[in-house]
Amino acid sequence: MTEKTLERNLRDRVKQLGGLAIKVWPVSVTGLPDRLVLMPGGRVYFVELKTPGEKPKPHQLAAHRLLKNLGFTVAVIDSAETLKKFLEDISC
Repeated sequence: MTEKTLERNLRDRVKQLGGLAIKVWPVSVTGLPDRLVLMPGGRVYFVELKTPGEKPKPHQLAAHRLLKNLGFTVAVIDSAETLKKFLEDISC
């Protein structure tokens, strides 16, 4: 499964769950995750999508740490399995 397919599936499934998966276009902060997932009840998640087997780059990991230190959840999705697990976690 390609990164593009994972991203489309994430967007479509989040919408089915009543949320939004907004594409992040950072202008001044490099390494931010690809999608901002907004779910009912004010739940916010940042999602980094990767091709299977690919890992986040060092500047992405630094941005992930920054977001986590601010109290946000950051998920890395690189397969159908990690997408399924993420969707199960947020559908509560």
